[in-house]
Amino acid sequence: MPYPVTVSVERKVTDRDRLTTAFRIILAIPHIILVGGLGVAVGFRAHASESLGSHGGILGFAAFLLAVVSWFTIVIGGTHIIAIRQFTIFYMRWRVRALAYLMLLEDAYPPFGDAPYPASFEAVDPAARDRLTVAFRLVLAIPHFIVLFFLLFAWWITAVVAWFAILLTGAYPEGLYDFGVGCLRWLLRVESYLLLLVDEYPPFSFD
Repeated sequence: MPYPVTVSVERKVTDRDRLTTAFRIILAIPHIILVGGLGVAVGFRAHASESLGSHGGILGFAAFLLAVVSWFTIVIGGTHIIAIRQFTIFYMRWRVRALAYLMLLEDAYPPFGDAPYPASFEAVDPAARDRLTVAFRLVLAIPHFIVLFFLLFAWWITAVVAWFAILLTGAYPEGLYDFGVGCLRWLLRVESYLLLLVDEYPPFSFD
């Protein structure tokens, strides 16, 4: 069965915008403030609030607080409050667009809010919640934290290489691009798992 979180990125390898690429980090600052930069938005560091402040942005911090509320409602009553789920999905959709732009996977400037974009995020509603895995969610995610520490570090390095490649040639090296998309998928699956959107354990896979 496919994983219930889908992250799609429309391929953009050649004919890149060198001007916006040159100033990409500066251009992305408003989105970084709101939905964070590259990192695990929950539980990646020793203190979740510190992690959210640097990786999840303002909306990510709100999503984390709502996930704490959801932890109780799911563990006790087996229910994920609809409004909380909708807000979290809204945040994740915005986040995937911002990360795709920041990490040079796309050139179009991301919209502020929920609007069509070449990078997208979808999560399937669970038929029933697994209270046991929700109760121990942060502990269960530890193996992914370890792997993502190295993957995201490698992704930053490849993005810097790609930055130079785009400025010089106007193209993102294909192999590095595929690696970046795979890292984006992996990261957002884990964040969806941590924010209690899904109960299925994320695969250790780029696909």
